[in-house]
Amino acid sequence: MKYTEEHEWLRVEGDLVVVGITEHAAEQLGDVVFVELPELETQVAKGDEVCVIESVKAASDILAPCDGEIVAVNDALSDAPGMVNDDPQGDAWFFKMKLDDMSVLDDFMSEDEYKAFIG
Repeated sequence: MKYTEEHEWLRVEGDLVVVGITEHAAEQLGDVVFVELPELETQVAKGDEVCVIESVKAASDILAPCDGEIVAVNDALSDAPGMVNDDPQGDAWFFKMKLDDMSVLDDFMSEDEYKAFIG
């Protein structure tokens, strides 16, 4: 897995990248009460707002980590946003992307680098 400075994780599955938020981010947010997911087949550029998460503490945007297309969303989060707190780095992924260039993943942090970043 790779990690962003915005506390997102990226997991490669074949030619797709699955995107979610880290345990650290979920803990900082507190109890998640609402998730707004992106629309399928949306073209996004790195830094575009893709999702909105609302918790009892704050609202937060999930940004596109790379240029590409949204090809899947985790509809289960609409009905059960608390999954983000229960399993942020597993079942509570937000969306899957087909990247324009997979080599950009080399620019993101490893797990050890991310742990040092939040340390």
